Amino acid sequence: MTDLIEIDEDGIEQVSMKAYTEKAYLDYSMYVILDRALPHVGDGLKPVQRRIVYAMSELGLKATAKFKKSARTVGDVIGKFHPHGDSAAYEAMVLMAQDFSYRYPLVDGQGNWGSPDDPKSFAAMRYTESRLTAYAEVLLAELGQGTVDWVPNFDGTMNEPSVLPAQVPNVLLNGTTGIAVGMATDVPPHNLKEVVAAAVHLLESPRATVGELCEHVLAPDFPTEAEIITPREEIIAMYESGRGALKMRAVWEKEGSDIVINALPHQVSGSRVLEQIAQQMQTKKLPMVADLRDESDHENPTRLVVVPRSNRVDVDAVMNHLFATTDLERSYRVNLNMIGIDGRPGVKGLDRILGEWIKFRTETVRRRLEYRLERVQRRLHILEGYLVAYLNIDEVIHIIRTEDKPKPALMQRFGISDVQAEAILELKLRNLAKLEEMKIRGEQDELEAERDQLEKILGSAARLKTLIKKELLAVAEQYGDDRRSPLVLRGEAQAFNELDLLSADPITVVMSDKGWIRAAKGHEIDPTSLSYKSGDGYKMAARGRTNQSTVILDSTGRAYTIASHNLPSARGQGEPVTGRINPPSGATFEGLMMGADSDLFLLSSDAGYGFVARLGDLQTKNKAGKAALKLPQGSAVLQPAPVSTAEDAWVAAVSNEGRLLVFPLADLPQMARGKGNKIIGIPSARVQSREEFVVAVQVLTEKDTLVVYAGKRHHKLKFADLEHYRGERGRRGNKLPRGFQKVDAMVVEEKPAGR
Repeated sequence: MTDLIEIDEDGIEQVSMKAYTEKAYLDYSMYVILDRALPHVGDGLKPVQRRIVYAMSELGLKATAKFKKSARTVGDVIGKFHPHGDSAAYEAMVLMAQDFSYRYPLVDGQGNWGSPDDPKSFAAMRYTESRLTAYAEVLLAELGQGTVDWVPNFDGTMNEPSVLPAQVPNVLLNGTTGIAVGMATDVPPHNLKEVVAAAVHLLESPRATVGELCEHVLAPDFPTEAEIITPREEIIAMYESGRGALKMRAVWEKEGSDIVINALPHQVSGSRVLEQIAQQMQTKKLPMVADLRDESDHENPTRLVVVPRSNRVDVDAVMNHLFATTDLERSYRVNLNMIGIDGRPGVKGLDRILGEWIKFRTETVRRRLEYRLERVQRRLHILEGYLVAYLNIDEVIHIIRTEDKPKPALMQRFGISDVQAEAILELKLRNLAKLEEMKIRGEQDELEAERDQLEKILGSAARLKTLIKKELLAVAEQYGDDRRSPLVLRGEAQAFNELDLLSADPITVVMSDKGWIRAAKGHEIDPTSLSYKSGDGYKMAARGRTNQSTVILDSTGRAYTIASHNLPSARGQGEPVTGRINPPSGATFEGLMMGADSDLFLLSSDAGYGFVARLGDLQTKNKAGKAALKLPQGSAVLQPAPVSTAEDAWVAAVSNEGRLLVFPLADLPQMARGKGNKIIGIPSARVQSREEFVVAVQVLTEKDTLVVYAGKRHHKLKFADLEHYRGERGRRGNKLPRGFQKVDAMVVEEKPAGR
C-alpha cells in the first residue's frame, strides 16, 4: 500500500479510491480463498474444520473420552482460533458428524444431529454432545511429533497447526464444497481402500496415468447406496481434467405390485421426493400411480412406497419417468479445486492430487523420523551421562555435596556435556537405586538399534517409500470399508410425454370436403351419417386411438401431424384443420392416416407411382408439414392405403378406363419420402391431359374381396377371381368386364372376423 500513498504539501497521505478498493478487494479475495473456502491438499480440511478438530483434541475429546457439550468446543474454536459466528462454526461441526453427509465422519455426536430427510434439523449446541471419532486419529496422531509448521492464532497469544499431518488423502475421502471469490470447489467423497490403493500404485509407479489410477479409484463413493450411472469414460475424463459431473439414481425394487425405493441419491430428501411425486399426481401427470407412502424407520432409513393403480402398469416406465422429473436422479458438479502444497489454489486431476499428497506425506514422515531421531540421539547422550554417574556414583555424590558449583566440576572431572551434567543433577536420590548398568545398557541397545533404523530410512528414498506404503495399507486395513455407491450402466431417463399419459380409447377421426375435422368415440360409427355444414359433406375417415397422432396428406404431397386426443367431438361439426396446420394456399386434403409409428401405408399418385411409407416417418412437429409424396407433372394425390402386415399382401391398382393390375406388395420399395416406383403403366401425356389416370390403389390379402364401382354398378372380385388381372408391376393391366369402362372407385371388403 505504501507505494500507492501520495503525500500532499500539507503532509496529508492520500490514496486514490480505485487503488484502495482494488487492493482491499484483492486482499479479501485471497483471504476467502486461502483461509475460508478451499480445502488443503494435505489434510483435506478448510481452516474452520481444521480448527474444530484441533480444538477438540486439545480438550481431550478423543474417541475413548466422555462426550462433552458441543457449546464447549464451539466456544474454544471461536475464542482461540476462529473469530467468526458461533452458528457458522457449529454448522461446520454438525456436517462433520453426519454420517449421511461425510463418508468418514470426524465428529462422534450424541443427541439430535439432523437426519437425511432434513439435515438442518439438528438441535442447538447447548443440547448436543460430541467427541472425535476414531478416524480423526488419522489426522491427529502425528501432530506432536514435529511433522507440521505452527502459526500464531488470530491474536498471537497461542499457536495452531497450519495443516494436520493426515496419514491418508483425506481431501478425496470426505470431499467438500465451497464458494470463494471467483472460484468454487466441489470435491466428492471417495472410498478409503480405493484411494489408498491408487496412492500406493503411484508410489510404486510415479509416472502412472489417470487411466491406470482409475483402475483402483473406480468413481466417487458417496455415503449412500444409490447407483452412480455416469459412464466410465466420462468419469476418467473428469479425473483427468478435474472438472465434470456425476449422476446418481435411486435404487428400487418391486414388492408385489408396489414400487419400493430403498436408497436415495446423496443429500436428497425423501419427503421432498414424495412432494414432487404427489404434485404430479395432483396435476394428473401420473394417472398410473394410486398412492404414496413413507415407511422409513430406524431399521429401514429409506423406504418410500409408490403404489400403481393396477398390475398392468409398466413400473419400469413409471420409474424412468420419475428419474427424469424428480430428485430420484440427480446430477452433481465436480470441481477438484484445492490449495496445493505450494500454497496456491488450482483445479487438479487425480494424478496431480495424489502426487502432491504423496510429496506432502513424504515430507511429513521425514520430519517425524528426524524429530524422533533427534530425541533418540538426545536420550542416548543422556544415558551415556547416566552410565558415567553409575560407574562413579560415590565420586559424583561427593562432588555434589562438596562443590559450590557441582555442574562445571562434574563436566571437568568426567568430560561430560552440559546436558549430561544437568540430567545427572536432576536425578532424585530414590532414582539412584535404579541406575543399574544392565538397564542403562539395555535401553542404550534398543535406542541405538532404533537410531540405526531411522538413519537407514532417512538415508534411503526406497526405504522411506516402503514405510509410507506400509503405513497407508495399515490405515486402510483399520478404517477401510467396502464401496457403498455401486457403479451401474443405465439408459437415459425419459419422462412421459402427453401421449403416454393418455388412455388408448378407440376413436374415429372424420374430415369433410371443406377440411373440417372432428373425432367420434369408438370405431362403429358411420361417418357418412354425421351432420355437416350446408354445402359440405363427408370426405374421409381414419380409425385409431386417442394416444395416436393423426397424419394428414394434402394435395401437394405434404404430410402434417396433429394430436388426436383433443380434437372436437363428433357431436358438433368440428373445426377447420387449418387452425392447427399451415398448408400451402389452395391445397386440399386427400389423405387421413392413424396407427402406431410402425404401421405401413401405401402412398401413391394418380400418375401410377407409389411407395410404402412407415407412419412414424411421415410425422412432424412442423405446422408447415414435411414433403412426403413427390407428384409427377399433372398428377394428383390418391387416398393412402393401409398396408396389411401379412406376408401375402397384394397391390391392386385400377384406372378410370377400367384397367386393373394386381401384383405382390413386396415389389414396391419402403421409403420415407419420394416419388416411388411405377405401379401401373399409364403414359404421362395421357395423365397430364387427364384422359387416363389411376382412380384408386388398394392393398389386400387372399382373404379379402375387391369391390369396383362404376356409377351405380359395382363388381365384387374375390382373390381367386383376380388371376386374370395379375401381372408384373408397371404393366398396363387388363380391362374389367363390360359396364366398368368408367371406374369411379375401388375399395377392399375385409372378411369379417371369425368366419
